[in-house]
Amino acid sequence: MSSPSGPTLMRTRWWVLGLVSLANLSGYYVYDSIAPVADLLHRQLGFSYTQIGTLNAIYSLPNIVIALLGGILADRYGAAVVGLWTAAICFLGALLTAASGHFALMTAGRLLFGIGGDAMFVAMLVALGRWFSGAQVSFALALFYSLARVGSYLSDMSPTLARPFYELGWQPPLLLAAGVSGLGLAAAILYRWLETRTGLPTTAGAAQAFTWPALRGIDPAFWYLLWMGAIFYGVVWAFRSTFSIEYFQNARGLSLQAAGVTNSWVFFASIFATPLVGWIADKVGQPIKMLAGGMLALALSFVLLQAAACPLWVSTALMGVSFSVVPTVLWPAVAKIIELGRLGAAFGLMTVLQNVGISVCNVAVGWLNDAAGAGPHHAAGYAPMIWFLFLLSLVGCVLILRLWLRRGGATRASSPVADPQRAG
Repeated sequence: MSSPSGPTLMRTRWWVLGLVSLANLSGYYVYDSIAPVADLLHRQLGFSYTQIGTLNAIYSLPNIVIALLGGILADRYGAAVVGLWTAAICFLGALLTAASGHFALMTAGRLLFGIGGDAMFVAMLVALGRWFSGAQVSFALALFYSLARVGSYLSDMSPTLARPFYELGWQPPLLLAAGVSGLGLAAAILYRWLETRTGLPTTAGAAQAFTWPALRGIDPAFWYLLWMGAIFYGVVWAFRSTFSIEYFQNARGLSLQAAGVTNSWVFFASIFATPLVGWIADKVGQPIKMLAGGMLALALSFVLLQAAACPLWVSTALMGVSFSVVPTVLWPAVAKIIELGRLGAAFGLMTVLQNVGISVCNVAVGWLNDAAGAGPHHAAGYAPMIWFLFLLSLVGCVLILRLWLRRGGATRASSPVADPQRAG
C-alpha cells in the first residue's frame, strides 16, 4: 500500500486519524447505548429479552449486504464521501430510536442506524489504509480502535456520568446517544473538508471491480481470518453490548450503575492496551499466535464468569485482553494480504460476515434467555447463554489454531499474515 507523503501530509494524516476515530467513537457509543437501558426497556416498556436482542441484531441485518457495498463505494468514490453520507444516516437513525417507545419505531431507528453504521466503519478503515502504510498501519489502527473503546466505555459509564438522564427513564439516555452521533457527523464533515483541502485525489487509484470469482486468488489465510472474526464479534457484541449489564444486575445482584462500571472495564483496559498491542504487532509480528491467545482469553472469560467464587473483574479483564488483541491484529493482517484497490471490498466482506454473526448471536442469546426464564428471580436461567458463547469462542480458537498449523514455521517468512512489514 502507498500513502500520502511529504511533511505537510505527514502531519495531516494524524488529523485524519483523529477525525475518523471520533466518527467511529460516536458509532460505538450509539451501538452500545442499548445495554445500559435494557433493564429500563424491560421494566418500563415491557420489552421481552428477544425484543431487546433484536434492537442490536437489527443493526447488523442490513450490513449483511450494505457493509460490502460501502467498501466497494469507498474504493470507487473515496472514503471521505462515503463516510460523510453514512455518518448522516447514523445520526438520523439514532434520533429515530430515541423518538418513541414503540418497538416498531425503535427497531426502524436501529435499522437505519445499522444501514449507515458499518458502511461508515469500513469507509474509515479504508481512509486509514490509504493514509498509513507499512510498519505504521497496526499502530494507527490500534489508536483508531483505542478511541472506539472510549466510546463504548463512555456508554457503559453513562449511568454514572449521566445519572440524571437515567433517572428520567429510558428516553433521555437515547437522546444523549443521538447527540453523540451528531458529534460523529461533525467529525465526518471535517474529514471530508480536510481531504478536499489537501488537493489529493479522493481515491488511491482505479478500484478493482469486485467479483466473486476473483476471491479465489486471495491468500487462503483470509478465509480463516474472515470466519474467526465473524465468531469473535458475534460473541463479544451479543454479550457485552446487549445482555451483559442486565446479566450483572439480575445474576450477580449489581445496581445499574455498578453493572455499567463493571462492563466498562472491558473497554477501559483496552483503551490503553490496544495501542501497546498495535506497537508489539508492528515490531515483533507473530499475528497468528497473538490471535490464538486473544481467542483463548475470550473463551476463558466465559468459564470464569460462571464461577461464582471468581471476582467479576477477572472475567471482564480477560475479555478486555481479547478485545485489545483480536481487532488490533486482525484488520492489519488483512490489510497486508489484500491490495489497496480491493481493500474496501475485503473489509466490507469481513464486516458482512461479522454482522451475520452479531445478528444470529443476539437473537439466539435473547431466545435462550427467554426459553430458560432468565431474570431477576431466576439467575440460573442465564447459564445457557454463557455456555453457548463459550462454545462459539472455542470454535474461533479452533479456526485460528488450524491456520497456525497450516502456516507452520517453514512458511512464516513468506506469509503476509506472519510478516508485519509486508504490505499488499
